[in-house]
Amino acid sequence: MRFSATAILVVVVFAIVLFGAKRLPDLARSLGQSMRILKSETKALREEDGPAPAPAPAEAAPKTIKAAPGAPGPSRQVADEQPPQETTQPR
Repeated sequence: MRFSATAILVVVVFAIVLFGAKRLPDLARSLGQSMRILKSETKALREEDGPAPAPAPAEAAPKTIKAAPGAPGPSRQVADEQPPQETTQPR
């Protein structure tokens, strides 16, 4: 599918009118950051689905969540979550 120059020009003019010339760079920057975060998360998921890891020793290091690239803030530790236990309620 090919786009003509007039179609691209109409879309650009429409975007400027809709969002304003001052907000377009901010929108593009936030879109780029979102794309980078999405890319890093999908890469982490692919690495996680790799070969089965060896059994962890009894006292393994705590899990950490890494900060996204460009995010303000350090990595943080995460407590091990246990699945919720089923409870039965009396009738």
